[in-house]
Amino acid sequence: MSCIWHLSQGQPWLVNALAYEVCFEMKEGRDRSRPVNKEMVDQAKESLILGRETHLDQLGDKLQEPRVHRVVAGIVSGRMDAPGDLPEDDVQYVTDLGLIRSKPQLAIANPIYREIIPRMLTYSTQITLSHQTAWYITPDNRLDMDKLMGAFQQFFQEHSAHWLERFQYKEAGPQLLLQAFLQRVINSGGRIEREYGLGRQRVDLLVLWPLEPAQEEKPDWVRWQGPVQKIVVELKVLHKSLESTIFSGLEQTRSYMDTCGTKEGHLVIFNRDAKVPWEDKIFRRMETYQGADIKVWGM
Repeated sequence: MSCIWHLSQGQPWLVNALAYEVCFEMKEGRDRSRPVNKEMVDQAKESLILGRETHLDQLGDKLQEPRVHRVVAGIVSGRMDAPGDLPEDDVQYVTDLGLIRSKPQLAIANPIYREIIPRMLTYSTQITLSHQTAWYITPDNRLDMDKLMGAFQQFFQEHSAHWLERFQYKEAGPQLLLQAFLQRVINSGGRIEREYGLGRQRVDLLVLWPLEPAQEEKPDWVRWQGPVQKIVVELKVLHKSLESTIFSGLEQTRSYMDTCGTKEGHLVIFNRDAKVPWEDKIFRRMETYQGADIKVWGM
């Protein structure tokens, strides 16, 4: 199936693990008269990640190696300018491990690794955050992204110094902290898809939230066959001037919104200059770019 190929990019262990999860671990998959669909495969992917299967758990050990750290940190932060900034031996080593690919650009090897790597790097952060999903759900079961981003903005101002110091991957600290915060809230009902690669100067997140409420008598994957709320969140680190960073970010956010087919877009600008006071870093404003309203959040 094309969705299995998309999630695994042909990685043998992942292909077999997804197929086994769908066909033998899921009740509906054991019914041989029922065709396997995309929603079932997506649920199987989530089960593999949450179950921290041996193969995936071993990735956590690899991420601690200095050679892997140098390469992966540049990719997940999106900040490094070019592959030439990295030792060639390190790039080849991480490629041989199957963690990254080199074409069409240096990037994490497949969507499952793209999702599990930030979740592994921030696992202890996720489980210790106190924010609950119910705080951010509207009466019509939509995710209140404005409220959620506002809560993170306040959290980031008050606690980022403490939390970022705990990360091994400090180069990508702000981006990882936001992903941990979102994952904590969204984990119980939605999903986050991630796009990042060396030299992109940004991290693209797509938050997916099924609008049909969960029902005990129905498997979770059934909810994903109905309407799904899609929210683009673009993460950028301030470089050059604020206005030029916002302008390029709006262009990138608008493009990703088109790709994902959504009208909900948020652009987050992290200012990592310790000399700048918080009152100058923290802001929120609405911008319109090519007919689309995009909320801009300063951190």
